[in-house]
Amino acid sequence: MPKLKTNRAAAKRFRKTAKGFKRGQANRRHILTKMTKKRKRQLRGSTMVHETDVGRPSY
Repeated sequence: MPKLKTNRAAAKRFRKTAKGFKRGQANRRHILTKMTKKRKRQLRGSTMVHETDVGRPSY
């Protein structure tokens, strides 16, 4: 059986941890002037992928 290639798009977006997959927050790229400081602060950092989304194809 051949070696399977890693999906590079997914590899750049997700990190495997002991408890699941870690992902970055959305809505932090551009047009941030209309967003409140509180909202931008809350979107910092990363969060976990929900258990119902793990294993779902991303294409």
